Amino acid sequence: LTAPPKADATPMDHSTSLLRLIFLALGAALVALVVRSAIRLPGGIDTTKTASFVDGAGGSCTRFLPWACSQGRGQPRSKPSTPPRSSHESDVPLHPLDPLTVAEVNRARELLRAYPPFSSAPSSLVVHSLDLDEPDKSVVRSWQKGADPLPPRGAMAIVRFRGESHVLVVDLAEGTVTPLPAPASGYPMMSMDEQSILCFAPFKDAAFNASLRRRGVRMSDVACLPISLGWYGPAEENRRLIKSQCFSTEGTANFYMRPIEGLTVLIDMDTREVLHVSDRGDGIPIPAAANTDYRHGYSKPAAEQELGFQKVRAPSMEPPGWPGFELVDGHTVQWGGWEFHLKADARAGMVVSRARVQDPATGEHREVLYKGMPSELFVPYMDPTEAWYFKTYMDAGEYGFGLQAMPLVPLNDCPRHARYLDAVFVAANGRPYVRENMICVFERYAGDIAWRHSESPITGLDIRESRPKVTLVARMAASVANYDYIVDWEFQMDGLVRIKVGLSGILMVKGTEYSHMNQVRKNEDMYGTLLSENVIGVVHDHYVTFRLDMDVDGAENSFVKVEMARHSTAPDECPRKSYLKANRRVARTEKDAKVRLKLYDPAEFHVVNPTKKTRVGNPVGYKVVPAGTAASLLDPEDPPQKRGAFTDNQIWVTPYNKSEEWAGGLFVYQSRGEDTLATWSERDRPIENKDLVLWYTLGFHHIPCQEDFPIMPTVSSSFDLKPVNFFESNPILRQRPTQESDLPTCAATA
Repeated sequence: LTAPPKADATPMDHSTSLLRLIFLALGAALVALVVRSAIRLPGGIDTTKTASFVDGAGGSCTRFLPWACSQGRGQPRSKPSTPPRSSHESDVPLHPLDPLTVAEVNRARELLRAYPPFSSAPSSLVVHSLDLDEPDKSVVRSWQKGADPLPPRGAMAIVRFRGESHVLVVDLAEGTVTPLPAPASGYPMMSMDEQSILCFAPFKDAAFNASLRRRGVRMSDVACLPISLGWYGPAEENRRLIKSQCFSTEGTANFYMRPIEGLTVLIDMDTREVLHVSDRGDGIPIPAAANTDYRHGYSKPAAEQELGFQKVRAPSMEPPGWPGFELVDGHTVQWGGWEFHLKADARAGMVVSRARVQDPATGEHREVLYKGMPSELFVPYMDPTEAWYFKTYMDAGEYGFGLQAMPLVPLNDCPRHARYLDAVFVAANGRPYVRENMICVFERYAGDIAWRHSESPITGLDIRESRPKVTLVARMAASVANYDYIVDWEFQMDGLVRIKVGLSGILMVKGTEYSHMNQVRKNEDMYGTLLSENVIGVVHDHYVTFRLDMDVDGAENSFVKVEMARHSTAPDECPRKSYLKANRRVARTEKDAKVRLKLYDPAEFHVVNPTKKTRVGNPVGYKVVPAGTAASLLDPEDPPQKRGAFTDNQIWVTPYNKSEEWAGGLFVYQSRGEDTLATWSERDRPIENKDLVLWYTLGFHHIPCQEDFPIMPTVSSSFDLKPVNFFESNPILRQRPTQESDLPTCAATA
């Protein structure tokens, strides 16, 4: 992200130009090594055609480098402890939902470049996404491995060509390309290429460089980030725009804690032209680098790092006989009665499909979930000032939640016995690249109890029965610039699925003149918390909306609200005056199914198959069990909330529609909010006994505190999909207890 020396440098810069050129050369070599260790490129990728980020500057970053690259100042990343992995060039699809292979991506690229009008100037074609065009749901549900051939393979492409956006379907077998209608407003998800290139655009502007000089900041110490600007009216339409803000990297790897406050650059994304520079930060110092570095061995003297509880290490709690799960054909996970398909996605991150659980009474694998994934993330900051009001990110639709996923760190992100899945993503030139170790799968035993009962001595029965809880976790972690999101899908043998989101990483902070709270003027709104000298952590929200295509024992389901209310007894009926009564209400249309959670208006939310009944006559089902969450408090007419209207309710239910996958719309960037889950649901379509999609939003209000500085301890929340009358009885009743003989024994070697 750091700019090279400029022609208008100060005399001091001229006197050290030779030294800086040497550092730049060393930095280029270092970055190349970092990229090769973090991201493996298949042989079919032509890395020699990667353009430099700064015209004529000989930039050292490549298009495959994630955010926060730095010319001449890069730090080597930790290398995975796993052996070198496959380039995936020889992979072939084995399941209808398998992601595009390296060969299929290259085939789609050839077809797109040969398609008119792209064939007139193939080098002008920019690929924003290229993913599997999934077969029709009915085809996938009926497909049987070994009995049926794979359905025809296709790709869904979103590209830009000479200033226009295009949505196309590529038939990989027939070699045809079919255009589809593009959304009326908004633009495609940014590619990693342009996110990186735009980091350098501000340095071409004289006014920006002058602002840096006035602050006494060396340009070689400056890192800039591209920041999506939302939508705030017609003035921002008909042009792809982005803003950029910058930080000082001097003295720390944690440059996020050193903002150059008030300096905001407006950039045309297509021409990379700087349109406007706003500088409202005069008098606000850049916070000091001291105590901001979070890397092991950097933050404190070695003696202080070994004090007290800091010595604690993660214990090994590996289940006996690990791994106890199978990863079949690269993407199908089998464990503890569960079977599901697992893959990476550039926009959603991690996708779980065709989840089925075995019924212990019959041995049959029964359907639970056809497809589940994060659909959109909405992160509005609560500061209305000029340099902050526009920070209302849509992390999936603008940046790509999967594109921002970095390789997981063995032993720390995932335990020793984990297995890893790679991702094949697509660069802006249409060529594939491999993101290694993006997903991990592992068994977890944390000392929890699956079920238990002991009898009191007064009964005379000596009964002590207990079973350990072992679960299976599929995990990914995305680093969307400063913030890190950890997403877990945890499967239990009793049929429950827990979907958990953890927040960590680094706060987006604001520079301030204040170094102590006693300097703050009475009744002044700082829009956050003073975390350290000259650093304010701004209040903000996080909303993660999940799309859950439920197929409970079949595709036709109904949504039932089980509403709980106080019921009064008759005067002579009972000494009690009241009790709780559950009333079942089937939602007929989409509006009936909208849910805003209320503590004093409790309910359960069931997805049932009305045509399938248990032995005693209850409809089989699964229920959504919310945990801690948050609701948006923004004005419904506030432009960010219009775009993020999918957070208006915690639960929505819609009829299945293949085209309705992204809660914020297909094109989120600079969209006006007219193609969201909220607008689809206004049609109020029938949903009783239909193929249903349930949408659940997990929310966090974040008022930063000093414990979040300089890097945040992980905070998590979750929700469950829990069987309700799905089984005839406790499905893990026959699970046997663990015995001493089940445990591994370790013998000392001579």
